[in-house]
Amino acid sequence: MSLPKLALTENTRTALGKTRAEAVVVGTVQGRDGVELAPGTEAVDEALGGTLAEVLRTLGATGKAEEIVKLPTLGKLPAGFVLAAGLGKPEADGTFGQDQVRRAAGASGRALAGTGRALTTLSAVDLQGAVEGTVLGAYSFTEYKSEPGDAPVSTMDVASPAEGSQREHRATLKAATAIAESVIIARDLINTPPNDLFPASFAERARKLAESAGLEFEVLDEKALKRKGFGGILGVGSGSSRPPRLLRIGYRGAKARTKVALVGKGITFDTGGISIKPAASMDNMTSDMSGAAAVLASVVLAAKLKYPLEVTAHIPLAENMPSGTSYRPGDVLTMYGGKTVEVLNTDAEGRLVLADAIVRAAEDDPDYLIETSTLTGAQIVALGTRTAGIMGSDTFRDRVAAIARATGEHGWAMPLPEELRGDLDSRLADLANITGHRWGGMLAAGVFLREFVADGLPWAHIDIAGPSYNTGSPWGYTGKGGTGVPVRTIAATLADIADNG
Repeated sequence: MSLPKLALTENTRTALGKTRAEAVVVGTVQGRDGVELAPGTEAVDEALGGTLAEVLRTLGATGKAEEIVKLPTLGKLPAGFVLAAGLGKPEADGTFGQDQVRRAAGASGRALAGTGRALTTLSAVDLQGAVEGTVLGAYSFTEYKSEPGDAPVSTMDVASPAEGSQREHRATLKAATAIAESVIIARDLINTPPNDLFPASFAERARKLAESAGLEFEVLDEKALKRKGFGGILGVGSGSSRPPRLLRIGYRGAKARTKVALVGKGITFDTGGISIKPAASMDNMTSDMSGAAAVLASVVLAAKLKYPLEVTAHIPLAENMPSGTSYRPGDVLTMYGGKTVEVLNTDAEGRLVLADAIVRAAEDDPDYLIETSTLTGAQIVALGTRTAGIMGSDTFRDRVAAIARATGEHGWAMPLPEELRGDLDSRLADLANITGHRWGGMLAAGVFLREFVADGLPWAHIDIAGPSYNTGSPWGYTGKGGTGVPVRTIAATLADIADNG
């Protein structure tokens, strides 16, 4: 899809005198006594005779988060209309969080569909939030529509904040644009239907992205997987006519001294296998490769932003289908590295492909491991559709969870109770792939994965079963379908590791 072209301008007052925009975006605030104007709107208000807040109140505006109100300028500005986007209530100190700006900008990006050019003043509140929100809010996936509808706003002029240099603002604009574009790489992959996105075609798309970013790329086909002993990936993919793959994509930054391994679950469609899922909502399982999409987008982003790190993505890809060649409940799989797993439920397949990839990732001797997957429905039961469950080694888990909240991706640290390990004991193998009861399902999956993480390796598992795919109405900068979570969390974690080790 086409994305808005972003152009950094001077401050709002200067930009207003030069703009060719059809619309001007301003921020509104939910104040104690009604709607108020956000910072950066002063010049717009003056041009309208100082009546902007009064007119907005007359129109019923409240300034609540994501509220959109349009009003004509009646020739008092070169732009034909003002679009007021609600930021909600300010923090106790009167400031606004970056994600408040991101959500308001996302709502305005959706509302500007069909507009040729606009100017946003939300960037005066937070430049990064305004840029990311605008691009992500404007996104829609229309590749398969014969009539795609209104195109997103084609050009967005971004008013410079009052503080900081233009050089700093340009660097922020460049980084925020790259982050948003990487989220969209993930969204496009997630939203592509499974008849067009399967292990081999995912691998081909990944190869093209890797080559364009100058990354190392390796793919193991089903023959190589069998030769090397990747029993989990082969078992899950055994029921499909489209065989599995394992990708390894590497980036090495200048002066890199820290290695980070990324692992993402790539089940391109999940029927549940022999333990087949109910028909209702099975179509949403097109999103079961969201972890793989996020990891692929993240390693590409690491190259774009030139992190001084060595980042390697390991992406297991399989289609979980029922057939005469499918793996069965009761089978025992020998995983990469030699551990054996008794399969009690073929719909607990993600942990099997991830186990293989985690063991392979550890062979590169990374300093950190980040794994993400649409792993358990139990995550949605526990935390809802917008908050990822984050498990792993305590210190690194808490670090990633705090970063996720700071980015607006709402991760929450969860424990790995020792008593659940005993529930994974198998009468036949080293462990079973499920506990045999429904309690603590998200945590049990994390305990299972821990069995395959190298001793002493700081790691974090991000369960995005709910946050990765929006089946409801659009909100903020999140449309229907693939969300791209947790690309921004991974990017921020990589940046934090680059800065702090």
